[in-house]
Amino acid sequence: MSPNNFHSQSEKYDYILHQHGGYYRYNFIDHAYLYNLYFPPEEIFTNFKEQVHSLVLNYPVAQSELAELVGTIIDQPAERIVVGNGAAELIKIVSGKIAGKLIIPVPSFNEYANAAPSGQVVEFPLDFPSFQLDVDKFAEEAIRVKADFAVVVSPNNPTSILVPKSEIIRLVKKLEKHNCILIVDESFLDFSENPEQVSLEKDIAKYPNLAIFKSMSKAYGICGLRLGYLLTANSVFAEAVRAGVHIWNINGFAEEFLRQLPNYKNEFIESCAKVRIDRDRLYEKLAGLAGMTVYKPDANYIYCRVPDDGESAPEIARKLFIKHNILIKDCAGKTQREGDRYLRIASRSEIENSSLVEALIDVMATKAEEK
Repeated sequence: MSPNNFHSQSEKYDYILHQHGGYYRYNFIDHAYLYNLYFPPEEIFTNFKEQVHSLVLNYPVAQSELAELVGTIIDQPAERIVVGNGAAELIKIVSGKIAGKLIIPVPSFNEYANAAPSGQVVEFPLDFPSFQLDVDKFAEEAIRVKADFAVVVSPNNPTSILVPKSEIIRLVKKLEKHNCILIVDESFLDFSENPEQVSLEKDIAKYPNLAIFKSMSKAYGICGLRLGYLLTANSVFAEAVRAGVHIWNINGFAEEFLRQLPNYKNEFIESCAKVRIDRDRLYEKLAGLAGMTVYKPDANYIYCRVPDDGESAPEIARKLFIKHNILIKDCAGKTQREGDRYLRIASRSEIENSSLVEALIDVMATKAEEK
Protein backbone atom coordinates (compact mmCIF):
# COMPACT_ATOMS: atom_id res chain seq x y z
CA MET A 1 0.00 0.00 0.00
CA SER A 2 1.17 3.52 -0.75
CA PRO A 3 2.29 5.53 2.32
CA ASN A 4 -0.27 8.18 1.34
CA ASN A 5 -3.32 5.91 1.00
CA PHE A 6 -4.25 5.55 4.69
CA HIS A 7 -7.42 7.22 5.90
CA SER A 8 -6.28 7.33 9.53
CA GLN A 9 -3.39 6.54 11.87
CA SER A 10 -5.42 3.59 13.13
CA GLU A 11 -5.68 2.13 9.64
CA LYS A 12 -1.97 2.72 9.12
CA TYR A 13 -1.16 0.93 12.40
CA ASP A 14 -3.24 -2.10 11.48
CA TYR A 15 -1.45 -2.31 8.15
CA ILE A 16 2.05 -1.95 9.65
CA LEU A 17 1.37 -4.72 12.19
CA HIS A 18 1.12 -7.24 9.35
CA GLN A 19 4.32 -6.14 7.60
CA HIS A 20 7.81 -7.53 8.16
CA GLY A 21 9.85 -4.57 7.00
CA GLY A 22 9.88 -1.61 4.64
CA TYR A 23 9.08 0.61 7.61
CA TYR A 24 11.20 3.49 6.29
CA ARG A 25 8.55 4.11 3.63
CA TYR A 26 5.83 4.99 6.14
CA ASN A 27 7.21 7.91 8.13
CA PHE A 28 7.12 6.83 11.77
CA ILE A 29 9.68 6.26 14.53
CA ASP A 30 10.58 2.58 14.74
CA HIS A 31 11.22 1.39 18.30
CA ALA A 32 10.15 -2.14 17.29
CA TYR A 33 12.90 -3.52 15.04
CA LEU A 34 16.26 -4.17 16.68
CA TYR A 35 19.42 -2.92 14.98
CA ASN A 36 22.51 -0.77 15.44
CA LEU A 37 21.88 2.85 14.45
CA TYR A 38 25.59 3.74 14.53
CA PHE A 39 26.92 1.27 11.97
CA PRO A 40 27.92 0.90 9.16
CA PRO A 41 29.99 4.06 8.58
CA GLU A 42 29.32 6.25 5.56
CA GLU A 43 32.51 5.08 3.82
CA ILE A 44 30.94 1.68 3.23
CA PHE A 45 27.99 3.25 1.45
CA THR A 46 30.36 5.36 -0.65
CA ASN A 47 32.17 2.18 -1.67
CA PHE A 48 28.84 0.59 -2.67
CA LYS A 49 28.04 3.58 -4.87
CA GLU A 50 31.41 3.41 -6.58
CA GLN A 51 30.95 -0.30 -7.37
CA VAL A 52 27.21 -0.38 -8.00
CA HIS A 53 27.49 -1.41 -11.66
CA SER A 54 29.81 -4.33 -10.92
CA LEU A 55 27.73 -5.47 -7.94
CA VAL A 56 24.50 -5.45 -9.92
CA LEU A 57 25.78 -6.88 -13.21
CA ASN A 58 27.90 -9.77 -11.93
CA TYR A 59 27.25 -13.02 -10.11
CA PRO A 60 28.32 -13.00 -6.45
CA VAL A 61 30.61 -15.68 -5.01
CA ALA A 62 29.25 -18.93 -3.59
CA GLN A 63 29.37 -20.58 -0.18
CA SER A 64 33.04 -21.60 0.08
CA GLU A 65 34.38 -18.08 -0.43
CA LEU A 66 31.63 -16.53 1.68
CA ALA A 67 32.69 -18.77 4.54
CA GLU A 68 36.28 -17.60 4.08
CA LEU A 69 35.13 -13.98 4.28
CA VAL A 70 33.18 -14.53 7.50
CA GLY A 71 36.06 -16.63 8.86
CA THR A 72 38.37 -13.63 8.43
CA ILE A 73 35.95 -11.50 10.44
CA ILE A 74 35.49 -13.93 13.34
CA ASP A 75 38.90 -15.65 13.18
CA GLN A 76 37.55 -19.12 12.45
CA PRO A 77 38.28 -21.69 9.73
CA ALA A 78 35.86 -21.66 6.82
CA GLU A 79 34.89 -25.32 7.21
CA ARG A 80 33.13 -24.45 10.49
CA ILE A 81 30.97 -21.73 8.87
CA VAL A 82 27.78 -21.64 6.82
CA VAL A 83 26.68 -18.20 5.59
CA GLY A 84 22.98 -17.51 5.31
CA ASN A 85 20.68 -14.98 3.69
CA GLY A 86 20.12 -13.70 7.19
CA ALA A 87 20.08 -16.10 10.14
CA ALA A 88 16.44 -16.74 9.20
CA GLU A 89 17.50 -18.83 6.20
CA LEU A 90 19.64 -21.07 8.40
CA ILE A 91 16.92 -21.36 11.03
CA LYS A 92 14.48 -22.46 8.34
CA ILE A 93 16.86 -25.20 7.21
CA VAL A 94 17.56 -26.52 10.72
CA SER A 95 14.07 -26.25 12.19
CA GLY A 96 12.28 -27.24 9.00
CA LYS A 97 14.48 -29.96 7.53
CA ILE A 98 17.16 -31.23 9.91
CA ALA A 99 15.78 -31.25 13.46
CA GLY A 100 13.68 -34.19 14.54
CA LYS A 101 12.50 -32.60 17.78
CA LEU A 102 13.56 -29.15 18.92
CA ILE A 103 13.18 -27.61 22.38
CA ILE A 104 13.31 -23.88 23.07
CA PRO A 105 12.72 -21.73 26.17
CA VAL A 106 9.79 -19.31 25.81
CA PRO A 107 9.15 -16.48 25.37
CA SER A 108 11.75 -16.28 22.65
CA PHE A 109 12.31 -15.49 18.98
CA ASN A 110 9.32 -17.11 17.27
CA GLU A 111 11.05 -18.15 14.04
CA TYR A 112 12.67 -21.28 15.48
CA ALA A 113 9.23 -22.67 16.31
CA ASN A 114 7.43 -21.19 13.30
CA ALA A 115 9.86 -22.80 10.86
CA ALA A 116 9.39 -26.30 12.28
CA PRO A 117 6.74 -28.82 11.19
CA SER A 118 3.72 -29.18 13.47
CA GLY A 119 4.37 -31.27 16.57
CA GLN A 120 8.17 -31.11 16.42
CA VAL A 121 8.76 -28.23 18.85
CA VAL A 122 8.67 -28.38 22.65
CA GLU A 123 8.31 -24.98 24.33
CA PHE A 124 9.93 -24.77 27.76
CA PRO A 125 8.59 -21.91 29.93
CA LEU A 126 11.21 -19.63 31.46
CA ASP A 127 10.90 -19.02 35.20
CA PHE A 128 8.13 -16.50 35.88
CA PRO A 129 8.31 -13.59 36.57
CA SER A 130 12.14 -13.44 36.42
CA PHE A 131 12.34 -14.97 32.90
CA GLN A 132 15.61 -16.63 33.86
CA LEU A 133 16.60 -19.96 32.29
CA ASP A 134 16.95 -22.84 34.74
CA VAL A 135 19.63 -24.80 32.87
CA ASP A 136 19.19 -27.98 34.89
CA LYS A 137 15.41 -28.16 34.36
CA PHE A 138 15.81 -27.27 30.70
CA ALA A 139 18.36 -30.05 30.19
CA GLU A 140 16.11 -32.53 32.02
CA GLU A 141 13.17 -31.68 29.78
CA ALA A 142 15.28 -31.86 26.61
CA ILE A 143 16.45 -35.32 27.61
CA ARG A 144 12.96 -36.43 28.65
CA VAL A 145 11.38 -35.49 25.31
CA LYS A 146 14.37 -36.88 23.37
CA ALA A 147 15.11 -33.58 21.63
CA ASP A 148 17.96 -33.73 19.12
CA PHE A 149 18.23 -29.93 19.06
CA ALA A 150 17.93 -27.35 21.83
CA VAL A 151 17.97 -23.58 21.28
CA VAL A 152 19.03 -20.82 23.65
CA VAL A 153 18.84 -17.20 22.47
CA SER A 154 21.29 -15.15 24.55
CA PRO A 155 20.58 -12.31 25.09
CA ASN A 156 17.04 -13.52 24.72
CA ASN A 157 14.45 -11.88 22.51
CA PRO A 158 12.17 -10.35 23.84
CA THR A 159 13.49 -10.36 27.44
CA SER A 160 16.97 -8.92 26.66
CA ILE A 161 18.40 -11.23 29.35
CA LEU A 162 21.76 -12.96 28.89
CA VAL A 163 22.41 -16.54 29.96
CA PRO A 164 25.84 -16.64 31.66
CA LYS A 165 28.55 -18.39 29.67
CA SER A 166 29.26 -20.81 32.51
CA GLU A 167 25.60 -21.91 32.48
CA ILE A 168 25.60 -22.50 28.74
CA ILE A 169 28.75 -24.59 29.04
CA ARG A 170 27.08 -26.68 31.75
CA LEU A 171 24.09 -27.11 29.47
CA VAL A 172 26.05 -28.15 26.40
CA LYS A 173 27.93 -30.76 28.44
CA LYS A 174 24.69 -32.19 29.84
CA LEU A 175 23.17 -32.46 26.36
CA GLU A 176 26.26 -33.97 24.71
CA LYS A 177 25.70 -37.31 26.46
CA HIS A 178 22.24 -37.49 24.89
CA ASN A 179 23.14 -36.64 21.27
CA CYS A 180 21.46 -33.25 21.48
CA ILE A 181 22.98 -30.30 19.61
CA LEU A 182 22.73 -26.98 21.42
CA ILE A 183 22.18 -23.93 19.22
CA VAL A 184 23.15 -20.69 20.95
CA ASP A 185 21.79 -17.66 19.11
CA GLU A 186 24.23 -14.81 19.80
CA SER A 187 22.61 -12.29 17.46
CA PHE A 188 22.43 -9.56 20.13
CA LEU A 189 25.56 -10.45 22.10
CA ASP A 190 27.63 -7.54 20.76
CA PHE A 191 25.42 -5.14 22.72
CA SER A 192 26.21 -6.83 26.05
CA GLU A 193 29.09 -5.86 28.32
CA ASN A 194 32.40 -7.53 27.36
CA PRO A 195 30.91 -9.54 24.47
CA GLU A 196 34.17 -11.31 23.59
CA GLN A 197 34.34 -12.75 27.10
CA VAL A 198 30.70 -13.87 27.01
CA SER A 199 30.61 -15.38 23.52
CA LEU A 200 31.23 -19.07 22.97
CA GLU A 201 32.73 -18.57 19.50
CA LYS A 202 36.33 -18.96 20.70
CA ASP A 203 35.37 -22.18 22.53
CA ILE A 204 33.54 -23.79 19.62
CA ALA A 205 36.16 -26.52 19.03
CA LYS A 206 35.73 -27.84 22.59
CA TYR A 207 32.11 -28.85 22.14
CA PRO A 208 31.09 -31.03 19.17
CA ASN A 209 27.39 -30.62 19.98
CA LEU A 210 27.51 -26.80 20.00
CA ALA A 211 26.47 -24.46 17.19
CA ILE A 212 26.31 -20.67 17.23
CA PHE A 213 23.84 -18.75 15.11
CA LYS A 214 24.45 -15.08 14.43
CA SER A 215 22.30 -12.59 12.59
CA MET A 216 24.67 -9.90 11.34
CA SER A 217 21.73 -7.65 10.44
CA LYS A 218 21.18 -6.55 14.05
CA ALA A 219 24.66 -5.80 15.33
CA TYR A 220 25.99 -4.37 12.07
CA GLY A 221 22.86 -2.38 11.19
CA ILE A 222 22.44 -3.99 7.75
CA CYS A 223 18.91 -5.41 7.86
CA GLY A 224 18.44 -4.91 4.11
CA LEU A 225 21.58 -6.85 3.17
CA ARG A 226 20.40 -10.08 4.86
CA LEU A 227 23.47 -11.72 6.35
CA GLY A 228 23.90 -14.32 9.05
CA TYR A 229 26.07 -17.32 9.79
CA LEU A 230 26.30 -20.64 11.57
CA LEU A 231 29.50 -21.61 13.39
CA THR A 232 30.13 -25.19 14.56
CA ALA A 233 32.96 -27.67 14.89
CA ASN A 234 30.48 -30.45 14.07
CA SER A 235 31.38 -31.12 10.43
CA VAL A 236 28.42 -33.44 9.83
CA PHE A 237 25.94 -30.83 11.03
CA ALA A 238 27.69 -28.03 9.13
CA GLU A 239 27.55 -30.03 5.91
CA ALA A 240 23.86 -30.84 6.40
CA VAL A 241 23.04 -27.14 6.74
CA ARG A 242 25.36 -26.21 3.87
CA ALA A 243 23.51 -28.65 1.63
CA GLY A 244 20.30 -26.75 2.29
CA VAL A 245 21.43 -23.37 0.92
CA HIS A 246 21.37 -22.70 -2.80
CA ILE A 247 24.50 -21.80 -4.73
CA TRP A 248 24.03 -18.00 -4.80
CA ASN A 249 22.17 -17.35 -1.58
CA ILE A 250 24.02 -14.09 -0.83
CA ASN A 251 23.84 -11.09 -3.19
CA GLY A 252 26.77 -8.99 -4.36
CA PHE A 253 26.14 -6.08 -1.97
CA ALA A 254 26.18 -8.41 1.03
CA GLU A 255 29.36 -10.06 -0.26
CA GLU A 256 31.02 -6.67 -0.67
CA PHE A 257 30.02 -5.73 2.87
CA LEU A 258 31.82 -8.84 4.16
CA ARG A 259 34.93 -7.82 2.20
CA GLN A 260 34.93 -4.32 3.69
CA LEU A 261 34.02 -5.19 7.27
CA PRO A 262 37.52 -6.18 8.55
CA ASN A 263 38.64 -2.59 7.90
CA TYR A 264 36.12 -1.20 10.38
CA LYS A 265 36.60 -3.28 13.52
CA ASN A 266 37.28 -0.28 15.77
CA GLU A 267 34.32 1.64 14.38
CA PHE A 268 32.10 -1.34 15.06
CA ILE A 269 33.26 -1.67 18.67
CA GLU A 270 32.70 2.06 19.20
CA SER A 271 29.22 1.85 17.68
CA CYS A 272 28.19 -0.91 20.10
CA ALA A 273 29.50 1.17 23.00
CA LYS A 274 27.26 4.06 21.87
CA VAL A 275 24.29 1.69 21.70
CA ARG A 276 24.94 0.58 25.29
CA ILE A 277 25.08 4.17 26.54
CA ASP A 278 21.74 5.07 24.91
CA ARG A 279 20.16 1.82 26.10
CA ASP A 280 21.26 2.28 29.71
CA ARG A 281 19.88 5.82 29.82
CA LEU A 282 16.60 4.60 28.36
CA TYR A 283 16.49 1.81 30.94
CA GLU A 284 16.88 4.34 33.77
CA LYS A 285 14.09 6.53 32.39
CA LEU A 286 11.69 3.63 31.89
CA ALA A 287 12.47 2.29 35.36
CA GLY A 288 11.34 5.65 36.75
CA LEU A 289 7.80 5.31 35.38
CA ALA A 290 5.23 4.61 38.07
CA GLY A 291 4.06 1.01 38.14
CA MET A 292 6.35 -0.13 35.32
CA THR A 293 8.51 -3.22 35.88
CA VAL A 294 11.64 -2.92 33.76
CA TYR A 295 14.11 -5.77 33.25
CA LYS A 296 17.79 -4.84 33.15
CA PRO A 297 18.82 -5.27 29.50
CA ASP A 298 21.83 -7.03 28.02
CA ALA A 299 20.83 -6.30 24.41
CA ASN A 300 19.76 -3.12 22.58
CA TYR A 301 16.13 -3.38 23.63
CA ILE A 302 14.25 -3.31 26.91
CA TYR A 303 11.56 -5.61 28.23
CA CYS A 304 8.87 -4.04 30.40
CA ARG A 305 5.75 -5.08 32.27
CA VAL A 306 3.13 -2.34 32.14
CA PRO A 307 1.28 -1.31 35.31
CA ASP A 308 -1.31 -3.88 36.38
CA ASP A 309 -3.97 -1.23 36.98
CA GLY A 310 -3.59 0.32 33.52
CA GLU A 311 -4.28 -0.57 29.93
CA SER A 312 -2.84 -3.67 28.30
CA ALA A 313 0.41 -3.62 26.34
CA PRO A 314 -1.40 -3.87 22.95
CA GLU A 315 -3.65 -0.93 23.90
CA ILE A 316 -0.65 1.17 24.95
CA ALA A 317 1.26 0.28 21.77
CA ARG A 318 -1.70 1.23 19.58
CA LYS A 319 -2.26 4.57 21.34
CA LEU A 320 1.45 5.35 21.14
CA PHE A 321 1.39 4.95 17.37
CA ILE A 322 -1.90 6.73 16.76
CA LYS A 323 -1.12 9.71 18.97
CA HIS A 324 2.67 9.99 18.69
CA ASN A 325 3.59 8.06 15.52
CA ILE A 326 5.92 5.75 17.46
CA LEU A 327 5.97 1.97 16.96
CA ILE A 328 6.86 -0.44 19.77
CA LYS A 329 6.34 -4.19 20.11
CA ASP A 330 3.79 -5.69 22.46
CA CYS A 331 4.32 -9.31 23.50
CA ALA A 332 0.75 -10.55 23.34
CA GLY A 333 1.78 -12.89 20.51
CA LYS A 334 4.58 -14.51 22.50
CA THR A 335 4.24 -17.83 24.29
CA GLN A 336 4.32 -16.62 27.88
CA ARG A 337 2.11 -15.97 30.87
CA GLU A 338 0.28 -12.64 30.76
CA GLY A 339 1.93 -11.69 27.48
CA ASP A 340 -0.51 -8.83 27.01
CA ARG A 341 1.13 -7.03 29.97
CA TYR A 342 4.60 -6.84 28.34
CA LEU A 343 6.32 -4.51 25.90
CA ARG A 344 9.63 -4.80 24.07
CA ILE A 345 11.14 -1.41 23.29
CA ALA A 346 14.12 -0.99 20.97
CA SER A 347 16.62 1.67 21.98
CA ARG A 348 17.38 4.38 19.42
CA SER A 349 19.23 7.70 19.86
CA GLU A 350 19.05 9.50 23.19
CA ILE A 351 16.77 12.19 21.75
CA GLU A 352 14.39 9.62 20.27
CA ASN A 353 14.44 7.58 23.48
CA SER A 354 13.56 10.65 25.54
CA SER A 355 10.66 11.45 23.20
CA LEU A 356 9.45 7.86 23.52
CA VAL A 357 9.40 8.02 27.32
CA GLU A 358 7.47 11.31 27.26
CA ALA A 359 4.99 9.77 24.83
CA LEU A 360 4.56 6.71 27.04
CA ILE A 361 3.90 8.92 30.05
CA ASP A 362 1.27 10.75 28.01
CA VAL A 363 -0.63 7.67 26.78
CA MET A 364 -0.53 5.96 30.18
CA ALA A 365 -1.66 9.15 31.92
CA THR A 366 -4.65 9.32 29.59
CA LYS A 367 -5.97 6.09 31.07
CA ALA A 368 -5.36 7.31 34.60
CA GLU A 369 -7.33 10.51 33.87
CA GLU A 370 -10.21 8.47 32.47
CA LYS A 371 -10.45 6.65 35.79
